[in-house]
Amino acid sequence: MTKRRTLLLPAAAVVVAAATAGCGSSGGSAKPAGSTGAPVGTVTSAASASAGDGGGPAPGTAESNPAGDIPDNQVYIDFRPANGGFTVKVPEGWARTGSGAVTVFTDKLNRITIAPVTASIAPTPGSVSSTVVPALRKSVPGFASPKVTTVSRKGGQVVLLTYQGDSAPDPVTGKVVRDAFERYAFHRGGHEVDLTLSGPVGADNVDPWRLVSDSFTWQGR
Repeated sequence: MTKRRTLLLPAAAVVVAAATAGCGSSGGSAKPAGSTGAPVGTVTSAASASAGDGGGPAPGTAESNPAGDIPDNQVYIDFRPANGGFTVKVPEGWARTGSGAVTVFTDKLNRITIAPVTASIAPTPGSVSSTVVPALRKSVPGFASPKVTTVSRKGGQVVLLTYQGDSAPDPVTGKVVRDAFERYAFHRGGHEVDLTLSGPVGADNVDPWRLVSDSFTWQGR
């Protein structure tokens, strides 16, 4: 009968092997999805959730929201232009810039543009399709997939134009992001406010954009 030999490893080798195996068991990192002053939320991937005991997330596997997602805990504040006329909620902490009557709020990949204009006639899907769409086609790089509809918001019936386009190149990296746009045209008494909400294609901002567009209210007119 052949005798089986038992190989005994030194204790130090066992410790090194255990440490090496442990180093490869964790990973994952969170990366920011917002910008100026906006909080960044993290979620746990489905894969890491299934890896934990009892279906819970495994330690060290948290990852960030998809690029452009506005965090669920984002706080909103009222914006009212200097000359009044309307209010609309915007995310607190976003960077604000302005040019003439146009006000823009940005948070890296997301953008809100508020543009009051004088318009004696209320916009219609037909007028937006015949005037606004051709103008955007000339001014927005990669303009595509325009769709014009009428929707109801708390501020009344509005004409909604959705489309896609390329963002301006990042000043540092030169990267261009494919954006999805929602342009709401509010009108009352010869006054129109075009509210445009934009962010990366694929970002889940349905609820934040609904909150902003639903918050628009005419004041004193």
